[in-house]
Amino acid sequence: MKNVKTLAAIGLACSIFLAACGGNDGSTGKSASAKEDFVLSGNLAGDGSSTVAPIMEALVEEYAQAEKDVKVSVGVSGTGGGFEKFIAGETDFSNASRPIKDEEKEKLDDAGVEYTELKIAFDGLTIVVNKENDWAKNLTVEDIEKMWVEDGTTKKWSDIDPSWPEEEIIFYAPGTDSGTYDYFNEVILQDSDLVKSATLSEDDNVLVTGIKGDKNAIGFFGYAYYDANKDSLNAVSINDIEPNSKTIESGEYEPFSRPLFVYVSNAALKEKEALRNFMDFVIDNSAEMADAVGYVRLPVTEYDEAKKQLDSVK
Repeated sequence: MKNVKTLAAIGLACSIFLAACGGNDGSTGKSASAKEDFVLSGNLAGDGSSTVAPIMEALVEEYAQAEKDVKVSVGVSGTGGGFEKFIAGETDFSNASRPIKDEEKEKLDDAGVEYTELKIAFDGLTIVVNKENDWAKNLTVEDIEKMWVEDGTTKKWSDIDPSWPEEEIIFYAPGTDSGTYDYFNEVILQDSDLVKSATLSEDDNVLVTGIKGDKNAIGFFGYAYYDANKDSLNAVSINDIEPNSKTIESGEYEPFSRPLFVYVSNAALKEKEALRNFMDFVIDNSAEMADAVGYVRLPVTEYDEAKKQLDSVK
């Protein structure tokens, strides 16, 4: 798992592994393996959001220790790109940093793909600037809109506040297949064009590197990527609210608090015991993994509800 509290995630491996394998009484624990003498095996494929990737990659790493004969691969082509593969039947599950769109639901229906939506954590879309930027500590939603909506002008910091440098703002943003881009579009752009000078990438690590390298850079991505790089990036408060686990969970960090999802194929759940086992593992361990990689765990009741949803797929 790249750049996201790897040591913290691995630190949970032993405890989760022991729970997954069960105790001396022969129970299966979090891994939910059916019987002691039954070995799960198979290949599972997922794709989708780069924002969900840190928590999912950590879960996959630790699941591999519990079920060594199940191989889980996870791509990061963005929420939209992940849904395209899910619709085409190329994946068993799809990671998303936004709820599924109506047009995607229709395509899945046309393809005969029934699915179950599972929430696994909270995230806060985080606006970040270069560490040397000592002026843009707080922005309003209106400031962000003025910056990021294309209006045919060259954007300068002084356009937002005359006391700020008369330097061109350098923009970095997730690609258009990203659920983070879609979310930003919904709450800020409102279907206006993103500033044309922005460098776009589906890989959040590319955005992190770009912003680190330019004093006048600004960008946005999931909170975990900021948390992993907070020694070299500054997070911008929004309407005087700083992004952190408390403000994200409470919804105070508006409008950028949001849930993260996994969508799983019902047919694959019925056909592949390994997939059901893996999804049980995901739900049972997402809270700890959210803490480990810098996201925010859901209330226990939400994980309980997710288990009920999985169990209802027979």
